[in-house]
Amino acid sequence: MPDDKLPETDKKKLIVFQYNDELNEFQELELAEDIQITELLDPDFVLLFVDPTRYRVWIWHGSNTTTRMKFIAAKLAPSIRDRYGIGFKISAVDEGNETLGFKILAGIEKEPEYIEAQTGPTYEGTEQDMELLESLSREKILLLLEKTGVPEGYERKIVIVKNKIYGYKEYDRNYLDSVIKEKKLFPLKEDIEDGPYLAENYIPRMLFSYNNVVLLELLQKTDKK
Repeated sequence: MPDDKLPETDKKKLIVFQYNDELNEFQELELAEDIQITELLDPDFVLLFVDPTRYRVWIWHGSNTTTRMKFIAAKLAPSIRDRYGIGFKISAVDEGNETLGFKILAGIEKEPEYIEAQTGPTYEGTEQDMELLESLSREKILLLLEKTGVPEGYERKIVIVKNKIYGYKEYDRNYLDSVIKEKKLFPLKEDIEDGPYLAENYIPRMLFSYNNVVLLELLQKTDKK
């Protein structure tokens, strides 16, 4: 798959890759519409699932796969994840020790109703989105911020959602000899005095939906030319 072009994908379609041990790379599988995920889980395979609906990437290790296969698969996973969304969380599971989240993805377990009510955190301007944004978690705020992006020449410093104010930071994290760009929201340690606040050196930007302010960002110009 070329690195210079993002794939055109169905936001609700699950994308599946299989690790090729001879080529040391993941290869995307062409799946029949009626295939069940459990039919793909072979003990000799390492599979990678991209779930755009839940913003997750799963690496599944068959019981017969080697430590070397798992290691290389973990190094390759971020490059595939970045094609679909750098905010997607990568999780690895072993055959026979799968988490509830993966079992729900594979159709082994049913998804609880409260999880169904929390899915689809992206902002697309619908009434359902407005209901969802009433109780945004930090993870969902980050996903929303990723979709809105940042204007060229600026960086995000502060995010305000309702009566909560967060600092925003991007940093590099080493994961199995690969550098992954992580994004984090954190409560400000400094106390803000009551009364008017003049955000000097910041550019405010608001995200609207149905004439309501979803969140407010404070951007700052970067030093990069």
